[in-house]
Amino acid sequence: MELPAAFQKAMEQLLGEEYTAYAACLEQPPRRGLRRNPLKCGEEALRGCLPFSLEPTPFSHLSFTFEAGEEKVGRLPAHHAGLFYVQEPSACSAVTVLDPQPGEKVLDLCAAPGGKSTQIAGLLEGKGLLWANEIVKSRAQILLSNGERLGVRNAVVSSCHPQRLCECLQGFFDRVLVDAPCSGEGMFRRDPEAIAQWSPESPAACAQRQRAILDSASLAVREGGVLVYSTCTFSREENEDNVRWFLDAHPEFQLVPLYLPFGRPGLDGLPVCRIFPMDGGEGHFVAKFQRVGENSCKAGTFTAYLPRREEPEIRALFEELFTCPWPGQAARFGDRVLLLPQDLPELSGLGVLRAGVELCRQKGKRWEPSHAVFQAARKEDCRQTLDLPWDAPDLLAFLRGEEIDCGGKGYTAVCAGGVPTGFGKASGGRLKNHYPKGLRLLS
Repeated sequence: MELPAAFQKAMEQLLGEEYTAYAACLEQPPRRGLRRNPLKCGEEALRGCLPFSLEPTPFSHLSFTFEAGEEKVGRLPAHHAGLFYVQEPSACSAVTVLDPQPGEKVLDLCAAPGGKSTQIAGLLEGKGLLWANEIVKSRAQILLSNGERLGVRNAVVSSCHPQRLCECLQGFFDRVLVDAPCSGEGMFRRDPEAIAQWSPESPAACAQRQRAILDSASLAVREGGVLVYSTCTFSREENEDNVRWFLDAHPEFQLVPLYLPFGRPGLDGLPVCRIFPMDGGEGHFVAKFQRVGENSCKAGTFTAYLPRREEPEIRALFEELFTCPWPGQAARFGDRVLLLPQDLPELSGLGVLRAGVELCRQKGKRWEPSHAVFQAARKEDCRQTLDLPWDAPDLLAFLRGEEIDCGGKGYTAVCAGGVPTGFGKASGGRLKNHYPKGLRLLS
């Protein structure tokens, strides 16, 4: 692999005698990894539906490496069903350090495309609140789509400037993750475009932007709460230098030493985590801070409601689809009805694309179920189901958007190996397909 001369020199200075081992790693193919989605399946179920074996990694109990040859894992039914997320193994390290607990309120400030957000959601177990933000709206849409595929129910997805978001939600979050935009030096082996975009000025320019984001993020952390800073780059400017700058600029935070079963300490013995290709990942840096200073919460409370004249019809649709109790908090946003998570702060003015799960959309004078509500459902909660084995031809036909055989009548959850994957409407022994066109498996 041909590296920029300035980068090679910087890495030789950074690694010393280990540079030879680093350079040798770059000549090897990148590790392919995926992360199990605990909202959808256990480890045994995941292994049973994949055509390749999985090897655990030290970065998370949910993370695995695999070798699939030329297999396009994104085309597998298990991927459509949201059982896993394709993710480079060491990228899981930041959320492992963040350590979110069920019931907590967690902010992922730079969240697209959603790998770390969906990892957080899995650890929250549907309890508490995840706020996933991405300032670039087109990338925020990808973030939203990935959250829906993995069945995340208790999240807000927004596209808002970090400063505004954190000022409005000051002191609201138990844990905040800043997986900052960076010079991407840890992506060189798997993404040639990252090499093309790098320049000798990249680390310093990125470091300034990262400091602005960290400044904003500090506002959102409650007293006693945790802030985790991570990058996928190697430069001192974007990593240890930013940690020291943050501690000097924010005496209300202290550094939490990291002692982990992976990676290595930071430069000059700083108790943070660095991961190089020699350590079993592509490249990552993680630091953990705790807020010891006061920070009063300034977030307002969101009041949810459905129009009185529409609520009976919408609740009747929910009962037609599901056997579980009405979730209790829902609101209409434009032509959509959302089932909302608990403990929502005020949402207005924060670029919110989605809160909770979309239950249905208005089509003319009627309400039609949304794909997302079935992706977030459990089979046992669905009133009518069609369960297909992972290797069933009808499952592939459904994912291609085709009609398939189905008994019964009315809206039916189509399950893959017991996991709701979409829905259709049964009539006359056939199922009219409602799998979204943009997600369909192309032949």
